[in-house]
Amino acid sequence: MMEDVVIGLDTSCYTTSAAAVTLGGQVIASSRKLLPVPEGQRGLRQSEMVFIHTKQLPERMQEVAETIKGHRVAAVCASRYPRDDESSYMPAFQVGDAQARSLAAVLGVPCFACSHQRGHIYAAMVDSGVDGQAPMLAVHLSGGTTEVLGYAAGQLKLLGGSLDLHAGQLVDRTGVALGLPFPAGPHLEALARQGKSQALLPTSMDPSGLWCHLSGAETQAQRWISMGTMPRENIAMEVYDLLARTVARLVLQAGKAKNIRQVLIAGGVASSQLFRQLVTERIHKKDIRFRVCFGKPEYSGDNAVGVALIGAEAYRRTIEENPGNDSHL
Repeated sequence: MMEDVVIGLDTSCYTTSAAAVTLGGQVIASSRKLLPVPEGQRGLRQSEMVFIHTKQLPERMQEVAETIKGHRVAAVCASRYPRDDESSYMPAFQVGDAQARSLAAVLGVPCFACSHQRGHIYAAMVDSGVDGQAPMLAVHLSGGTTEVLGYAAGQLKLLGGSLDLHAGQLVDRTGVALGLPFPAGPHLEALARQGKSQALLPTSMDPSGLWCHLSGAETQAQRWISMGTMPRENIAMEVYDLLARTVARLVLQAGKAKNIRQVLIAGGVASSQLFRQLVTERIHKKDIRFRVCFGKPEYSGDNAVGVALIGAEAYRRTIEENPGNDSHL
């Protein structure tokens, strides 16, 4: 008997990805490819992202198709917008959404949509150790987002984050200035592991303690680089140390404000083992009982696994509401 699967598509600012999960939430296929960025550049224009996604997505679909042979596609889901907000929009996501709608129409199956951010959180939950039945904090750290959210009963609520630069931007801009490839995360982390930090970059928080500023840290890091007054590896370590201290303060303040004692940290920055170690140490220094959870590294960066899981959940809910009609919903 063929097992039903749900296909997820995600076309973000950094990665083209496709995935497939069973209706029970087992991940059976995941294919990702970074968007190539010319040396020395710190990103791509939206028009460039759309063009590259259009070229790369068929290859991702072919890889997933090979893996799911013998299964029946029950539904398709795509990340249609960046955040859970009606006004949230970014052209890059329209590539995956258009492909998902077309595929669903040909197969005669339902097509669901979700936000890229919610997909990150669902993917990070997989084998993370977080208690998904209890309220939690969800921290999303990437090149386009630095936010702390409350998550309870499937609902996301923005609690805090960065008021200017995002965590991933600080990493990438520092890395590119140091001559590292973009995206710079893995390369800057490797460099940082050779250095030391003296906490020379101060955290900058607003009075509520729920919002931070990171642009000043970038300015100082760029100054060190241009002046050549600090070893490259120490600059890299100062950046990671600053991010860990800032995120720890955001998490602890949000947890105090909402009486929540667990956090799931997701996004590309959260795939760094160095960052995970530093931020966990910082949080536990203040509250050893605070549960700090991370997704698998392969599910922390941009990926379509969470999108597929959201699609599977939506499909199961639709079946429950329409028993006996699971072929052409």
